[in-house]
Amino acid sequence: MKYIRALLSLLVAGGLTYLLNRPIAVLPALGPFFSPFTGFWQNADAPLKLPPTDVQLQGLKGTVTVKYDDNGVPHIFADNDEDLYFAQGYVIARDRLWQMEFYSLVAAGRLSEKVSPLAVDFDRYNRRLQLPEGAAKLADAFLKDPVSKMIVESYSAGVNAYIAQVTYKNLPLEYKILGYEPEPWSPLKTGLVEMVMRKDMNARSDDYRMSNILAKYGKETVNALFPNYPIEESPVIPAGTKWDFAPVAVPKVPEMMKATLAANLDLEAENPGIGSNNWAVHGSKSATGLPILANDPHLGLTLPSIWYQMQLHSPTVNVYGVCVPGWPGIGIGFNKDVAWGMTNVGSDVFDLYKIQFKDTTQKEYWYNGAWKATTLKVNEFKVKGLPEPVRDTLIYTHHGPVLTNHGQKPFSADAPVGHALTWVGVEATGNSVKGLYLANRGKNYDDYRKMLPLVAAPAFNVVFASNQNDIAITSNGALPLKYKEQGKFVMDGANPANNWNGWIPMEQVPYVKNPARGFVSSANQFPADPTYPYYLGWKFAPGERGIRINERLAKMEKATPDSLRLLQDDNFNVEARRTLPMLLKMIEQNPSAKALPAFSILANWNLKNDPDQVAATIFERFVKEFRAAVWEDEFSMKDDNVPMLYPTRDVTWALLQKQPTAKWFDNINTKDKVETGAELVATIFKATIDSLTLKHGPMSPKTWAWGTAKSTDIKHLVPAFKAFSRMDVINGGGGSIVNATTESGHGPSWRMVVQLDKTWPKAYGLYPGGQSGNPGSPLYDNMIDGWAKGQLNELVFLKSKDEKHPKIVSEMKIGKSK
Repeated sequence: MKYIRALLSLLVAGGLTYLLNRPIAVLPALGPFFSPFTGFWQNADAPLKLPPTDVQLQGLKGTVTVKYDDNGVPHIFADNDEDLYFAQGYVIARDRLWQMEFYSLVAAGRLSEKVSPLAVDFDRYNRRLQLPEGAAKLADAFLKDPVSKMIVESYSAGVNAYIAQVTYKNLPLEYKILGYEPEPWSPLKTGLVEMVMRKDMNARSDDYRMSNILAKYGKETVNALFPNYPIEESPVIPAGTKWDFAPVAVPKVPEMMKATLAANLDLEAENPGIGSNNWAVHGSKSATGLPILANDPHLGLTLPSIWYQMQLHSPTVNVYGVCVPGWPGIGIGFNKDVAWGMTNVGSDVFDLYKIQFKDTTQKEYWYNGAWKATTLKVNEFKVKGLPEPVRDTLIYTHHGPVLTNHGQKPFSADAPVGHALTWVGVEATGNSVKGLYLANRGKNYDDYRKMLPLVAAPAFNVVFASNQNDIAITSNGALPLKYKEQGKFVMDGANPANNWNGWIPMEQVPYVKNPARGFVSSANQFPADPTYPYYLGWKFAPGERGIRINERLAKMEKATPDSLRLLQDDNFNVEARRTLPMLLKMIEQNPSAKALPAFSILANWNLKNDPDQVAATIFERFVKEFRAAVWEDEFSMKDDNVPMLYPTRDVTWALLQKQPTAKWFDNINTKDKVETGAELVATIFKATIDSLTLKHGPMSPKTWAWGTAKSTDIKHLVPAFKAFSRMDVINGGGGSIVNATTESGHGPSWRMVVQLDKTWPKAYGLYPGGQSGNPGSPLYDNMIDGWAKGQLNELVFLKSKDEKHPKIVSEMKIGKSK
């Protein structure tokens, strides 16, 4: 009997060992995961470990020195460029391997393979956007140029050198939780990382929403409520700038396709949170007589952060700044002589075409008076936990992929068929790796101009300053040559006049050098005034940030880096300055509304969205509720069948000011009364107080303070990993504020200020995260608190590897393996 019990014990033990070392459905293998020697315990409470002092790796030509400062920033010194980019890949992989591979999986449409079946539709959409095809084009461009080929191959070799030596014990925690291991890095994966950025910047559309509006209300209403230029604007290129070129011929406007209702596609609408600020002050306005440059790109705030700080030094370069993990070089930064930064242009580069198929086989479609053959492709998805792959059939036209096909409901239950996409993300290639190579080594304005054509997409407002006292800004990128309003509505895919017709010549994109006003700036507003001869789009970011920045820079004299830091953290509300006096007068007409304590709080507000301001909470909530009250009954954004778009805020306020009895203020759902704008203001003001009370309790300086009510969340890249997120970060700002930190988790992802100098620059920077991707590390989120307070760290920019600096805390030698 005892032998039977022993045998059973062995069988049970063997069975458990087998089960615990194999993944079960979407769960990782629990044995290794819970192992105290190799499992997640090894990632918990990680001390501030110093890097190893000696590492031997295959693939190097010589020895690389990496100095780490007290913020975990690596300063890499190599004797040649091949070793420099090898070391960059190796060092970033040590801190951010899971993150960079996660980006590549997103663009490859492979998240469901590694994470969960819940990601299948997300993967399908990314494949339909042709992110993998775009990445392949980018990789091909990298490898055709000898310089960028050297960079991406050296970088990949460095990443792979780290992967080859990492054990399960030292894997990033996310790999252990999700139950997979890293794959080899390649130039293609660098292309995939770039495609993630392209998608985040400009893979959005309002075309179908505008077509629904056009179909229901007609062109006259569209022109009145959705104009092609805002009522108040301070464009990137100063208004009145003379264009020093003869424009090429612009395509003629064809006959418009008749708009029809229910052109519903479950696409992401234009995101006002995808924005940024940058500016440069000429030496004539600075305390030192030389330029100062500032940049704070506003992106989704995540942990790990989208950015990684580092210094790169070789015989050909000495540069400091931030890069995106997986993308070699320095993306935003400075060297001894120049500094540069970027914001999103936001031009209309994502267009939809209605396709007429010959029959249900969809093998042919009507184009230019004849039937044209389509191309069919079947995408296959390996899905975690499923025994068989998921397949998705995709139809291609010459315009691009058909986003939703017959019988397919990948994104919404009622998405119609037959809309093809043309998008700059896959139409334009460029060579960003070569462009950053040139930017990192730039010495003057001419070098700045040489790098611009290589950075094709997304289009960036690239700001520049040099110690030769030049400043400049260029709305740079591949900008389609369009007729007026091309892409404002869904277009007829059968008419060749609707095709894109090449690109605006690079030398004719909006730019300015050393303007008379003494500064350049951008905040995602319109690139130019209406005299610019080319159509770039009908809607850009609201103008309030740009207006405020330009007002302050115009008044600024003897500027210092701290002057620009304070401007980055500016919380003044330009929209409130414009509208609040009018709103208070209208509220006064309603005695019960005026009697509310909130009225006097608003009346005595300093117009700043500071964290302690209750008035900011009331105003921002009121604006949101008022716009919905005015427009939702006629221009519903919530109608799944016929989604539309609200007119912009500046249109709303102008209508309230000039036409307070306009029909749009009347709620069509209330048959017994006709509301006016003034009546609606008072009604919504009271409703705002009610909704805030419901959400935050009775009014109090603590619970109604703007920082508490707004409550910015900085989430892990996998939102379900809440324990690895920083929630309820208290700060000021707002979507239309210079300090554009929002409750939706968008905001300044990297703040940088650089004072140029003839001998050596001084620079300051901070991002909301930390250098380490390990949630157990003290360097995972150590910069968030300072970031929330508007602080900047002085950046350690070493002249050579032999320079002594009190903030350097450790050193690692990476040597050639024998």
